[in-house]
Amino acid sequence: MSSTRTRRRVAAAGMAGLAVFAAGCRGGGEDPADGGSGDGDITTDVGVTSEACPDAVNPDNGCIYLGTLSDLTVGPFAPAGPVIVAGQEAFWQRVNEAGGIGGYDIDVTEYVRDNQYNPQVTNQVYQEIKPDILALAQTLGSPPTAAIVEDLEAENIVAAPAGWTSLYLFQDAIIESGPTYCAEAMNGVDYAVETDGAQSVMAVHYAGDYGGDAAAGASIAAEANGIDFANVETTAGTDNQASAIAAIVEQQPDVVVVSTGPADMATIVGQSVAAGFTGTFLGSSPTWNVALLQSPAAPALQAAYQLLGPWAPFDSDTPGHQAMRDAAEAAGATPNEFFLAGWAWSYPLKAALEAAAENGDLTREGLYSAASGLSSVDYEGILPDGSGDYADGADSAAVRVTQLSSPDPSASTGISVTEADLAGPTAEGYEFTEPCYEAVDL
Repeated sequence: MSSTRTRRRVAAAGMAGLAVFAAGCRGGGEDPADGGSGDGDITTDVGVTSEACPDAVNPDNGCIYLGTLSDLTVGPFAPAGPVIVAGQEAFWQRVNEAGGIGGYDIDVTEYVRDNQYNPQVTNQVYQEIKPDILALAQTLGSPPTAAIVEDLEAENIVAAPAGWTSLYLFQDAIIESGPTYCAEAMNGVDYAVETDGAQSVMAVHYAGDYGGDAAAGASIAAEANGIDFANVETTAGTDNQASAIAAIVEQQPDVVVVSTGPADMATIVGQSVAAGFTGTFLGSSPTWNVALLQSPAAPALQAAYQLLGPWAPFDSDTPGHQAMRDAAEAAGATPNEFFLAGWAWSYPLKAALEAAAENGDLTREGLYSAASGLSSVDYEGILPDGSGDYADGADSAAVRVTQLSSPDPSASTGISVTEADLAGPTAEGYEFTEPCYEAVDL
């Protein structure tokens, strides 16, 4: 599952060849599953049609179909999944309103499926939509994505992940955005040591390459700073956190890095503080939801919790944030950090589609090659310049900057930046040669 990032291998020569030899038809097949190349100037195969998208913004355009696999009903991120979907739909609506890409509108609504944050279900629904899509606009969760990534690579299907595991740095089909859970945790621990004099850190996390990646980053930073590290694995479900809470209260670490879903994080923080814990909680990216400020845990969260985020929150002042807020307002969406995530995760796929269209090849292989050749992605200020470098290997692709935020009832999404652009010495000096959780024995 953790193959060397080889998509860079075709970037330069492959792109030049595609530009010369692509001679297909805009809108290739009549059905999304049809292959084909005709007499136009863009080659297509799967998931691209000459017919307009359903409810097309541009009825004279063809249609590119992108699939979505998200946690929509019963998994630990079910409150987040539909909001992420809404964010990506708003992103692609903006693209279509600007004319689309290469003579095509982008459809991200026809093939949305519920993966239930379950690897087996993910593979099932992925196989159902695979014959009809060019790429995946979203695959939510690192364990579910791991269930399909080998097939993604075998089929040259590019996927934008809803997640930040460092494994994605080494997977050719995945076009990830932002710092990994590992780098976030490194920055959080470095910050706690530098500002608060922390002498001990505990990682409380789900099993797998979400929680394991964050725990590995915390462990690496603890060793680099010469402080104590403890590891506590937990399972999803608010009724399943008693052991983790007991370990926190008994051991009293100075800082706890939590890598769970929002409800479980709130349970852990709220009950630990109520039981006398006086340290600080640092939550990985997926732990925050604005609804938590209406929960019984809100006072504890405001007193003891901070968010390690890949980008600044919803209200932040960048062109990308402003465009996202405008789109959210137009869609009647309530401000939510997961809406921003769905928006931000979409930029690399847009850049890859634009490059593939310019190269005259919107086949799966053409898109895969275009994604592999990206040396940067314009996130409109949401991520630092130079982000999205997929062409120069895993270590170059790794973003190392984190935004530290705190609960803020006056903010649209209940969170605002306390320390911007954290890039501690551990993450800055770390070389990503393999996924963090494989490099560390927890």
